[in-house]
Amino acid sequence: MQTENWPDLAKFLSGELKNLRLGAPEVMKSFGAIAQAALAPAALDTKTKELIALAISVAVRCDDCIAFHAKSAAQQGASQQEVLETLGMAIYMGAGPSAMYASHALGAFNQFAAERAAKS
Repeated sequence: MQTENWPDLAKFLSGELKNLRLGAPEVMKSFGAIAQAALAPAALDTKTKELIALAISVAVRCDDCIAFHAKSAAQQGASQQEVLETLGMAIYMGAGPSAMYASHALGAFNQFAAERAAKS
């Protein structure tokens, strides 16, 4: 049973983050710079980094983070098998609660991947 519409959640959160950027512009500008630096391809490509971020999102049980990083993983061309292996590592590191959040992340990724496929 689908309990979240992950694309709608990501859109809603983007609006809320816009309000945060308006209210705390220097903090959010700095946060954005950290994100850009962290995601820049170097020894690891951006897709791999998004998969790591997705695993951490599961391990720290952050649905909002799952929405953004599942979307980014789909946009970076991650396969479902890559996401499943990533989620396996998150479950391994986070035990039972991570298994529950891994199901959220898989649902989110599948919705974003379907959205991307529909646009192609």
